[in-house]
Amino acid sequence: MLSVFELFKIGIGPSSSHTMGPMRAAAAFCHALLTRGTLEQTAAVTAELFGSLALTGKGHAIDRAILLGLEGESPEHVNIERIDARLAEIRDDRSLRLGGLRAIAFDESAHLVFHRDQVLPQHTNGMRFTATAATGDVLLRSEYYSIGGGFILRGDRAPDTGAPPRPVPFEFHHARELMNLGDTAKKSVAEMIAANERALDPARNLQADLIALWRVMQECAGRGLTTTGELPGGLHVRRRAPQLAHKLKKLPPTDPLRVLDMVSVWAMAVNEENAAGGRVVTAPTNGASGLIPAVLHYYKEYLPNASDDGVCTFLLTAAAIGFLCKENASISGAEIGCQGEVGVACAMAAAGLVAVLGGSNRQIEQAAEIGIEHHLGMTCDPVGGLVQIPCIERNAVGAVKAIHAARMAMNSDGERKVSLDQAIETMRQTGRDMQASYKETSLAGLAVNVINC
Repeated sequence: MLSVFELFKIGIGPSSSHTMGPMRAAAAFCHALLTRGTLEQTAAVTAELFGSLALTGKGHAIDRAILLGLEGESPEHVNIERIDARLAEIRDDRSLRLGGLRAIAFDESAHLVFHRDQVLPQHTNGMRFTATAATGDVLLRSEYYSIGGGFILRGDRAPDTGAPPRPVPFEFHHARELMNLGDTAKKSVAEMIAANERALDPARNLQADLIALWRVMQECAGRGLTTTGELPGGLHVRRRAPQLAHKLKKLPPTDPLRVLDMVSVWAMAVNEENAAGGRVVTAPTNGASGLIPAVLHYYKEYLPNASDDGVCTFLLTAAAIGFLCKENASISGAEIGCQGEVGVACAMAAAGLVAVLGGSNRQIEQAAEIGIEHHLGMTCDPVGGLVQIPCIERNAVGAVKAIHAARMAMNSDGERKVSLDQAIETMRQTGRDMQASYKETSLAGLAVNVINC
């Protein structure tokens, strides 16, 4: 079983798969050199990028991520205020500190290679790192895959091997199993996930760490609501959240749609901050990182009796849905399109909202199913390879849809024709059938037509 804190990770934008994953992979490669005792012998490192990483990596700041990762930085702890200055130093000096310990020459034009017409066998987000000695001998060559949400997989490790199984009291692999466990134990989804978390890490202060995630989400939204200017990347996309928030303050409080407008603004604020490379929480990815914070803000600001306990219940419930989607389909836009990012985030947020509204486990499942079902087939076609168009607005729309899904489930009489397991399996099959050009390559859809207009 995954931990909630593996699904929700604190990191930096703009992409969990193209920024956070590659940074972690580069740092892991450096750690492997260190543990093998070959880091001191390393004179050069070459990083090769394949598939979606090569096609949209530049727009997703993968070059920045690789350089920082090779210096041993992690998305969780890198000083975002220092990134631009450090990257300028690396590029000016044409050298970096491998693992933060050893200075080596690094010329991006020679040592960072984009194979836009090649794909490695296990996933479209593939990387290969090669360390060589001064003699030219290869000291270590490793392949890594960034499989969505900041998760990485080493190329020589099958997905079902690696770390030993971690026993938990409520093990589940499908929604029907989770529902049956709840029926038997007379526990809510959040209670079962909390029990699993305590089994995974008995020393963790679960509530404090969940609230810490919420605090990062709040801080990210706060920065997005107050920071003006253009987003980086060359599309000249203007940050709109601050202006929209100011405009909404002037609306009469009786405006019936003002609440939904605020939900959209919160989502846009987070995703504009993500697009600028700011500190975010993957939820479950960076490209979909604004949706859950927006719905949580809605809960805290507009629903009676909102509390920190409710925030924890929301996040624990949302995580259960994220686990199911990741295990049985994917949360990688490069693998199954945006249905696996914004669609999954919508399902997670809808489930979390039902939980804090006092809904049953069956209503939680139904809300998540609605969220998935009505994002099926959504493509990932970012304009210019940037996490801006349509990603920012897509989070805003998805957040509002999550609230609608929750309300539909809460008002349901219990009758349904589609289960959550069926919706997730359909998402997997749809992603498999989707043309590769619509899966985070910027080779089709809006990425082509907007540029041509």
